[in-house]
Amino acid sequence: MYIKKILLAVVFIGLIGGGLFAYKVYDAIFTPNTNFEGGQQLIYVASDADFGSVRDSLTPYLKDMVTFEQLAKRKAYTSNIKPGRYAIKNGMNNNEIINSLRSGNIPVKVSFNNQERVENLAGRIAEQIEADSLSLLNAMRDTEFLKANGLEEATQLAVYIPNSYEFFWNTSAEEFRERMLKEYHRFWTEERIGKAKAQGLTPNEAITLASIVHKETAKIDERPRVAGLYLNRLKKNNALQADPTVIYALKKHRDDFDLVIKRVLYKDLEIDSPYNTYKYAGLPPGPITMPDISAVEAVLNPEKHDYFYMVANVENFGYHKFAKSLAQHNRNKEQYIGWINSQHINR
Repeated sequence: MYIKKILLAVVFIGLIGGGLFAYKVYDAIFTPNTNFEGGQQLIYVASDADFGSVRDSLTPYLKDMVTFEQLAKRKAYTSNIKPGRYAIKNGMNNNEIINSLRSGNIPVKVSFNNQERVENLAGRIAEQIEADSLSLLNAMRDTEFLKANGLEEATQLAVYIPNSYEFFWNTSAEEFRERMLKEYHRFWTEERIGKAKAQGLTPNEAITLASIVHKETAKIDERPRVAGLYLNRLKKNNALQADPTVIYALKKHRDDFDLVIKRVLYKDLEIDSPYNTYKYAGLPPGPITMPDISAVEAVLNPEKHDYFYMVANVENFGYHKFAKSLAQHNRNKEQYIGWINSQHINR
């Protein structure tokens, strides 16, 4: 009888111990383990991250790191870290957190527009994905990539069509570049290529002209008219005489793209640069900025007219006055110069 009591006691103690163990296991796996306010916290796991760095990123947001680490080891997450951008939602348990870190890589919206150089573009992209600006710049400037795709230093910006795109945060510089090349080819459909050809332009030449149109007017509804004017001048082999190209030439010459120029002076028109469309006929070597899609569409679908000249309209700011003859243009220009002098804008 005594032995039987001992056995019963051992069994009872074992049941209690097993129950406690089971409870601890359950608690480690299924009990909510977050420690923050709000709906979620985003965790960024770098491509070279180890479990220690993941643990450091999670520490401020978890109640119990010990149970998380124990389960992470059991599920072999500690030796299989996945880079990316992950959401830890309030109320998640350890199992859900680990599953999210394994397979819940959330894309980011990458947006860019109107960059004047690939250096600026690389900096803008580096703010949004893991790749740093130097690696992005090196990928964009890679001579083999440029040569393989019929690009040069002057035209390399044309590949990057401004828009918003979905990327994984841990996208590499080369992956970003290759994706944008695909988007470039997707944009240049047979229809668009045909429209460019009808204007006597290649796709990259259309983007170059669109960059001038973009800089010349911020008014989307005016861009087809401005595009039509420049196309008229190109067809007559007249110099484009576009002030934005002179401004770009000055910035490039001074290596200062933060330079602000509100007024182009006569002396500026003498700068010896292929971007100076007062001095050299035809298009400049490449785009002077990254044009909006609306500016590209304006070049592909220009307004048909007989205008060859334009000047800022001081009676309707943001728009231009257009002229068919030089005499009419000079009258419009006189009004503009009178206004700009009255505003004491000297540069």
